[in-house]
Amino acid sequence: MLILGINDGHTAAACLYQDGQVRAAIQEERLRRIKNWAGMPTEAIAAVLRMTDTRPEDIDVVALNGHWAAFSMTREQLMEEYRRINDVDVSVRRGLRRAIRRVALATPLYARQQGRRHAGRIRELVRMGIPAERVVCVDHHTAHAAAAYYGQANFDDDILVLTCDGAGDRLCATVSVGRDGRLERLHAVDMADSIGNIYAMVTYLMGMVPLEHEYKLMGLAPYADPKGVEQVYGELKRLIRFDARNPLGWERAGGCPETYCSYRFFRQLLDRKRFDAIAGGVQKFTEAVLLEWVRNCIRETGLHRLALGGGVFMNVKANKLIMELPEVRELFVYPSCGDETNAMGAAYAVYAQKAGTAKMTPLRDLYWGPEFSDDEIAQALRGFEFRAPVRYEREDPIEPRVARLLAEGHVVARFKGREEFGARSLGNRSILADPRNTEVVREINEAIKARDFWMPFCPSVLAERSAEYLVNPKGVRAPYMILSFDTTERWTEFRAGLHPFDRTARPQEVSAEWNPDYHALIEEFQRLTGVGAVLNTSFNLHGFPIVSRPEDALDVLDRSGLRHLAIGNWLVSKV
Repeated sequence: MLILGINDGHTAAACLYQDGQVRAAIQEERLRRIKNWAGMPTEAIAAVLRMTDTRPEDIDVVALNGHWAAFSMTREQLMEEYRRINDVDVSVRRGLRRAIRRVALATPLYARQQGRRHAGRIRELVRMGIPAERVVCVDHHTAHAAAAYYGQANFDDDILVLTCDGAGDRLCATVSVGRDGRLERLHAVDMADSIGNIYAMVTYLMGMVPLEHEYKLMGLAPYADPKGVEQVYGELKRLIRFDARNPLGWERAGGCPETYCSYRFFRQLLDRKRFDAIAGGVQKFTEAVLLEWVRNCIRETGLHRLALGGGVFMNVKANKLIMELPEVRELFVYPSCGDETNAMGAAYAVYAQKAGTAKMTPLRDLYWGPEFSDDEIAQALRGFEFRAPVRYEREDPIEPRVARLLAEGHVVARFKGREEFGARSLGNRSILADPRNTEVVREINEAIKARDFWMPFCPSVLAERSAEYLVNPKGVRAPYMILSFDTTERWTEFRAGLHPFDRTARPQEVSAEWNPDYHALIEEFQRLTGVGAVLNTSFNLHGFPIVSRPEDALDVLDRSGLRHLAIGNWLVSKV
């Protein structure tokens, strides 16, 4: 069975799923070069069909994330939405829509309205040659849960499956049990009570972009003075309460507005609080709610093996605390678990329902995007108009040369193999450096990435040496940069790839089986230096998506202070 999975909302993406395996996947932002692009991902759909030599008529089912179509907004429109969320005219229109929905929920008029909305979503699919009758909508949080459960693909044990995000299909969190290849939902939390929306609103009030820059608050949080953190946390913790009679969820306490419609409330609540205290307070609040929720769910269900999905679980610091709970025996977090992976989740859900789970296997690597040959790269090199003089030469394999440059203290961008999917660079579209050299942090931030000084980088670690660097008593696998860990006494060997304040790492364990070329590069760096890790950060300019085509990589080299680019088996250097 061949399934096209689509997320046509925030961080739009498409995947092609066949007989239990993702064959290709890519986010629309990579192709349009617009960060977090939202809407029907027509270019991503065309790309996955092209990568797999698939015709639209070959597709058996199109699995579309969500029953409710999200409104597509640019970054500027999103910021304006948050700014005006409590304006009188906006509030009146929102109230009228709710009243109409309550009255008309079961009427033919409402059904016709929803039918027109659905038709609008699939219009472009039909233009691409995909029959409308093959489109199936999958509930948003079912897709998140399916990504977590079927991505882990442990069908021998009962699994506690939790989802948590800002909102989707009018929910913000769910509790399910995965048993014998099927998901059973036990509880759901209404979107009005969303802690993800609280984090997003605080992100906006801090002058950053909601649904994009929450990770900046997470990175800033450890620097804050504990007294200031406790003050903000004390204000926030009163907003959410747990009820012993309903242990699988939470709800807003009295006085807390619907968390999405909360601009004025939080502006007043956090007025004159220090920026770092706010970051620390909202992070501690989020961690506290998630930990209590997880404990309650484990106690109520008796299940100690967890699979997690949804954008709130992109918070690697919260994931670390969940992983360390004594009640948690096993943990799997679907990598890049924001809405982009609901393209996969929707496909998983439909496949499990229609074809069963016999062929579904645990998730492996995420190298699902396009790959370019050395000849294609050479053509791009010849056609690119560099503003600064460069020289380039081919060396096959290129990995020993790159390892030598890193050992000599140079920063090198790497563009090779199939593009990785999601929010994290996993070596094939990455900027690399010697992880011992803290001076490269400033160089990368100032000359290339133009990002906030407090944000940490990440280490790519040889999987066979991971135990020497990471404190991981439960042996949780960490190939996706979705978990963080304390580090051992050998932390100085990769100090530039750690959070500088608390010495935690958000690692990528690199195996020779999943990425032999990248593994060979780190192995050669280890031979030269004794260190089995390199510093890794995403290959992009700040505010832009990770590079996808050779021309994108050459453009970043040309426009930034980057001096070396290993692209395929070509080394391009500024002279």
